[in-house]
Amino acid sequence: MPEGDTVLQAAKRLHTALAGQVLIRSDLRVPRFATADLTGRTVLDVISRGKHLMTRIEGGLTLHSHLRMDGSWKIYAPGERWRGGPTHQIRAILANDAHAAVGYRLPVLELLRTAEESKAVGHLGPDLLGPDWDPDTALRNLRKDPARSLGEALLDQRNLAGIGNVYKSELCFLLRVTPWLPVGELPAETADRLPLLAKKLLEANRDRPTRVTTGRPRPDERLYVYGRAPRPCLRCRTPIRVADQGDGTRERPTYWCPTCQQGAAPTR
Repeated sequence: MPEGDTVLQAAKRLHTALAGQVLIRSDLRVPRFATADLTGRTVLDVISRGKHLMTRIEGGLTLHSHLRMDGSWKIYAPGERWRGGPTHQIRAILANDAHAAVGYRLPVLELLRTAEESKAVGHLGPDLLGPDWDPDTALRNLRKDPARSLGEALLDQRNLAGIGNVYKSELCFLLRVTPWLPVGELPAETADRLPLLAKKLLEANRDRPTRVTTGRPRPDERLYVYGRAPRPCLRCRTPIRVADQGDGTRERPTYWCPTCQQGAAPTR
């Protein structure tokens, strides 16, 4: 699933291609909105909110989309071949004289009143890359369920918005705790560092084409733990481990160093 920095970059690309321009083509290929016609309306702006994309359109309308695991928005020039996937995977087309924005495999696509955007994103916690960021609120949200594992709490967008599976693993490594450590067992100093460190990671990558958390340029050393099992830890050379973490209905591969990180962890 794309993380907050990736979604912010998508919003910027869409904004550059669409904002201030009149739509000459509009095609929403989902049953509920298949008859909606936005042709002739001006796109006002495109913003991200956590992992959500909000395309605001003249007349008080917002096209809300979410990429989840496989969705994407591609931008094409007139006459350019569309390469984002088979035609049957296209869920939305917004085009002006200079660009066509094509949404592929979008699991969430809805048209709503701009004044009612809160129905789609009002449940989110403070956005790590947004104007509403508040580290104190984010930390209070995380601490509401002290028995919950840190990894699951970080992925809960109601606590703070923008962290995905990559940053979950990387952040826990930098804090030197495992993703399975209960939130209530976080040392106070570590807990206080968490929101600011999370923001620092996303801020550092908001404009990068390739995500880096280590500061190292080599492709196999750009991340500390995510995707690196069973290669050696960049700090201690212990083999990185991977195990699924989730609530029983949705499991995600989670990476950690059993030497550098302290706390609960799977035994197998």
